[in-house]
Amino acid sequence: MVKSTNNFKGYYYSLFMISLMLCLGARSQLTTDFYSQTCPSLLSTVRKQVQSAIKTEMRMAASLLRLHFHDCFVNGCDASVLLDGDNSTEKFAVANVNSARGFEVIDAIKSAVESSCSGVSGGPTWRVLLGRRDGLVSNGTLANAALPSPFEALDAIIQKFVDVGLNITDVVSLSGNPLLRGNQLPYWKKVLMYGSLISGSRPQAVEYCFQGGHTIGLAKCATFDNRLFNFSGTGAPDSTMEATMLADLQSFCPVNGDSNRFTALDRNSTDLFDNHYFKNLLNGKGLLGSDQILYSSDLAVSTTKSLVESYSSNSKLFFNDFVNSMIRMGNISPLTGTNGEIRKNCRAVNS
Repeated sequence: MVKSTNNFKGYYYSLFMISLMLCLGARSQLTTDFYSQTCPSLLSTVRKQVQSAIKTEMRMAASLLRLHFHDCFVNGCDASVLLDGDNSTEKFAVANVNSARGFEVIDAIKSAVESSCSGVSGGPTWRVLLGRRDGLVSNGTLANAALPSPFEALDAIIQKFVDVGLNITDVVSLSGNPLLRGNQLPYWKKVLMYGSLISGSRPQAVEYCFQGGHTIGLAKCATFDNRLFNFSGTGAPDSTMEATMLADLQSFCPVNGDSNRFTALDRNSTDLFDNHYFKNLLNGKGLLGSDQILYSSDLAVSTTKSLVESYSSNSKLFFNDFVNSMIRMGNISPLTGTNGEIRKNCRAVNS
């Protein structure tokens, strides 16, 4: 585990670099040293751009992580979420429209990398396999079906992870992510979730998360206000939400109020990447329904609850599992060799 703020930033930048792998050259297989000969300045170039972006807006780290997650869950990690197009593309999927963000940061990184090393883009901080190529199709219908929702039951969320080759540990470690939690972190998974984590350190300009990713980042009222007044048609709030937090949120997100207002995913630990998110779940302070069910639902007893308890008391375990889950997520069905292409513009297939 890295012990400096710069390396903590590196975690975010590497996550982003994974998203950039969407626009890179490739041999036949993924390797950790893919660009060592063709673009030795790649990592420093990407790092500079990502650090600039998160310095300008702390939230961008979370947004990039989420973007990565939303890409990999739909036809694998092929940068298809970056493609512009009509309302049939992934950008118009329910989980992405007016929500997925950070595309302009990717454009800036791609431009900087192309200026230094034409034809490549991507990179790691901890040993991430490189060499992914870009997809040719963006599938909004599949995105609507494949991406987890903050309103879904735990069994449905687990199944969506299983469908892409992930497991229950990945559900919990990545669930604190902006990926799953509406306008928050992440492009790409606690990743975009490749890099170094730092315990108890406040990043100078980062925010975001997956489940574990939800340890930083923001969420709109619209993603959790169903829990505040008439939960599941009961005429009462969600009984698993802690009383003081409930009162605060009812005031912040009143009936017929502005559903686009944002609040922190990780109450009382907004900008720190730590295990506080899991401690909140033990106390009924999970913001999204899909957060709290990891601990409070009936199914959690036999699936996710023990992991939440373990992460709440053992930050090292959480960090280790987060890194491993980010790596697994980044390896979902990558295109290599002659499959796909290396886009000149991340937003469009080559003509």
